[in-house]
Amino acid sequence: MADALRALPAQRIVAHVADAALRWTDADFPVRVRVTAEIERRLGYSTPVVEFALDRLFGALRADAIERAIAGELGTLTALDGPVERAGLPPAWARGAERVAVVSSESTIGVALIPAVFALCAKCDVTVKDRSDALVAAFFATLAEEHPAFARSTRADSWSGGADPREDELFARADVVVAFGGDDALRAIRARCGSETRFVAFGRRTSVGRLTGAQAAALDDARADAIVRDALLYDGEGCLSLHALFVDAHGPELARVAAQLRVACERIALEFPGGQREPAVVARAAAYRNAAAFRAANGSGALLRAADAALVLDPPLDEVPPLLPRVLPVYGGDDDALAAYAERHRLPVQALGVAEVDAAAIALAARIGAVRVAAFGELQSPPAASHHGGSPRIADFVRWIDGA
Repeated sequence: MADALRALPAQRIVAHVADAALRWTDADFPVRVRVTAEIERRLGYSTPVVEFALDRLFGALRADAIERAIAGELGTLTALDGPVERAGLPPAWARGAERVAVVSSESTIGVALIPAVFALCAKCDVTVKDRSDALVAAFFATLAEEHPAFARSTRADSWSGGADPREDELFARADVVVAFGGDDALRAIRARCGSETRFVAFGRRTSVGRLTGAQAAALDDARADAIVRDALLYDGEGCLSLHALFVDAHGPELARVAAQLRVACERIALEFPGGQREPAVVARAAAYRNAAAFRAANGSGALLRAADAALVLDPPLDEVPPLLPRVLPVYGGDDDALAAYAERHRLPVQALGVAEVDAAAIALAARIGAVRVAAFGELQSPPAASHHGGSPRIADFVRWIDGA
């Protein structure tokens, strides 16, 4: 139980987590090899995509990065070990919750592992409802090899998503429940929680990008590759995938940008080939491309094919982004046009991709409700200390005890 972790200093827990993650950064680590194959089978992604995802996931779990994230929210890592003095404030202890439950995402690789890790750093007892590839279960086993306390404080079971009475008990008894999924799934899980359970929900969201007129004029191959990588990686299924791009250009200038992106698609498709998709999804993507080709034949917009990807130029603004694999809609419009589009469709924006993270980009993110601003190429690589979905990393897993 969590008492096993409570006997360890937080710094030591962080070190064990980082050491276990370091083992997973080795592509030849036998457990990772097995899990990689399982993820490919479950999601249909190509091997390079899964390898990239695991490299980014475990490469971010460095001890210094975890400690900075915790200190940024709690003031100091040692607040997890007992009362700490605070200037002008009473001493306080950030004591971890007794029981935490995490429900994994259906598509995003390893996203449930991050809250699980921070809950363990808070010395909580953690149960994860894992997916069939058992990534979290395998990492928990590696942690148990680092220290036996993790074996007594972690569990990972397959997520049934149904009316399993054991899940009813899990959610009802948990102090904190973190869940990833669609609106219906999140509502169903929330209904199974206790009246005082802290419920942290991460619903399905989208990410968009923008290029100013000057950035469009200066677009080079490196930036074009970065934009396309954010769009094609994970076949556009993640909340940090680039699902729409606004370019402050029109006519021949917009066509030139689209042509550069098309060539970039050829390059990135070699680096990250598309995966196997369900026939219904393939059919929807084909229908979307066919509609774009029909509009282009009638003088509206354009369809640019490249390898297994497609760029749709100036699709109708009254349509939401299609969220289809290997399809990127590109709109001609400035920041106001992007903001109006997001408001019109009430887009739940996760991140804004930009050429440069400056004051104007941050102001635009605030207008559209984005919780992350990142340079193209880094959109899908948030640091460990980032606030996923705008939520804290560890603060949700602690209860403050004031000393006076």
